[in-house]
Amino acid sequence: MTKEELKARTKKFAIDTFKFLNEIEKNKAVDVISYQLFKSSSSVAANYRAVCKGKSDADFLNKLKVVDEEADESLFWLEFIKDLNISCNTIELEKLIKEADELVAIFSAGIKTIKSRNK
Repeated sequence: MTKEELKARTKKFAIDTFKFLNEIEKNKAVDVISYQLFKSSSSVAANYRAVCKGKSDADFLNKLKVVDEEADESLFWLEFIKDLNISCNTIELEKLIKEADELVAIFSAGIKTIKSRNK
């Protein structure tokens, strides 16, 4: 997958998450979860753009670690919504969980590759 394809994929994840959150159950507790998920999912996309502008391997690696952490946090919040049985589109929730899990795998593999290359 090219950088441009991954940029588009992370942006789509953020957009799909935003659309999902617009339809989710609304109450004080869920609003807090929704806010955290929105921040982390949009951060995946925004920070991946910064990764693509990394000035060195060290800079690239540090920025990629942030993206990996934000993708993993997004996965956590999505699983949290599922575990709490919050009223939502469960089909869309499962798609987002799958995508977040795949993004974590992609970014974790990238980090591992860069670390092994720099040894």
